Amino acid sequence: MRTLIRSLADDVFHPGVTMSDGQADARTFHGTTVLAVRRGSVVAIGGDGQVTQGTTVLKATAHKIRRLKNGVLVGFAGSTADCFALLERFEGKLDQFKGNLRRAGVELAKEWRTDRALRRLEAMLVAADKEALILLTGQGDVVEPDDGIIGIGSGGPYALAAARALLKHTQLSPRQIVEEALKEAAAICIYTNANVVVEEVAG
Repeated sequence: MRTLIRSLADDVFHPGVTMSDGQADARTFHGTTVLAVRRGSVVAIGGDGQVTQGTTVLKATAHKIRRLKNGVLVGFAGSTADCFALLERFEGKLDQFKGNLRRAGVELAKEWRTDRALRRLEAMLVAADKEALILLTGQGDVVEPDDGIIGIGSGGPYALAAARALLKHTQLSPRQIVEEALKEAAAICIYTNANVVVEEVAG
């Protein structure tokens, strides 16, 4: 687990990234558009690569998607340290409950709500396996979308809207939908670029 955290620190976005959607300033980091789409037994999660501070792009090729053991994919947004803490705890719950994604998410949420220090985490985590797709937050929320689509981060609403239209009106695969929707978000959101990384898990 420590190895995973170190590897994440090596190539993820710059420390201090937040999910703020307000106006940019020199102290606020923006970025992190992550989108997950389920169609049938296949789930794809993708993220762009941009990290921005104010009007400056700090990194264009950040990696925000990870494949964990037990066949679980995760995508994350928020403060880097908080994302690491959330991810580490989540992986521990997955081990504890033998890869049961829903149970791990619920138990982590319970822990978050009762721990004063952890309750303040500014992070969101999208997690998927062949059976479930959920959103976890540092505030202790667990959400499983009705339509099988989750979008988070600065360009999340744009990517979500595009993905919903593509899922409804095309026969594109989840990977293709994620790629196209993130491109649309990149064309609209100044905190999102087209350097997209997509991972899939299938039943």
